[in-house]
Amino acid sequence: MKLLVNGAQREVSVDPDTPLLWVLREDLRLTGTKFGCGAGFCGACTVHLDGAAVRSCQLAVGNVGTAAVTTIEGLSGDRPHLLQTAWLEAAVPQCGYCQPGMIMAAAALLKDKPKPTETEVREGVTNLCRCGTYPRILRAILAVTA
Repeated sequence: MKLLVNGAQREVSVDPDTPLLWVLREDLRLTGTKFGCGAGFCGACTVHLDGAAVRSCQLAVGNVGTAAVTTIEGLSGDRPHLLQTAWLEAAVPQCGYCQPGMIMAAAALLKDKPKPTETEVREGVTNLCRCGTYPRILRAILAVTA
């Protein structure tokens, strides 16, 4: 099966029912996308599918079709994305585990709403952070909209 991942065509031999998360991590070795809850609640596995944030643990690879998949590794090429820079400036990371999925969710939100309100950020980025850095996450997302 062929997949368009981070701008490159990739070939994988997997069961079409395999979650995209496992294809990315195990077959393509793109380990920035994390396994969290496995049920689509936490968002650690968030990637973009044609620019929209999706929970890759809940998406069968056979349902990707010709859509473009973007992982944290492909978010901005060879330089940090504005959100990644804002994340560091706001001292968001603690354990860091949820950060790739959180950044991917925030990037999709900002693509659709370049100047979201605080409420729109809170409603649009529903990923969980077990370290509880939500005030810093919010500050980082709003910083790139200023």
